Amino acid sequence: MRHPRIEPWLAAGLCGSAITVTAPCAFAAQYLTVEEARRLCFPSATAFDPRPIGGGATRCWAARGPAGPLGYALFDAVIGKHLLIDYMLAVDPAGKILGLEILAYRESYGGQIRNASWRKQFHGLGPSKAPRFQRDIANIGGATLSCRHVTEGVNRLLRLFAERIAPR
Repeated sequence: MRHPRIEPWLAAGLCGSAITVTAPCAFAAQYLTVEEARRLCFPSATAFDPRPIGGGATRCWAARGPAGPLGYALFDAVIGKHLLIDYMLAVDPAGKILGLEILAYRESYGGQIRNASWRKQFHGLGPSKAPRFQRDIANIGGATLSCRHVTEGVNRLLRLFAERIAPR
């Protein structure tokens, strides 16, 4: 039995199509640098002093203004659905949330978590009243895991603040 001959140009096209269809797509968006996010969270700050918090990639800076301490900027990353989301949490000296900024979002959809209306839900919450997903923090359709994981990450940072940063 003879096999039909496939034209070389057709075989190359079919292979190229298979690679294109199965290759992962990149949709990463870098919105802010760490420095830009700190300045956005604390516009009146005159200095950002690094604060050691121990372990992991989480970083912390104490924001100081002309009149004294303004609060803390905490940088961290959480997994969205498959890829990391870089974010910064700004808290006042008592640990209440002043702001949340999304620095980088790498998933192909769900970037609506960067919208100010979604991030504003965190304002005023803190270690004594931590944000609860789908109670205090609404879900965004198509971004459930990103919403859940950012909320969990914020809760982790609030616990870290209470345990290692908060003035005693």
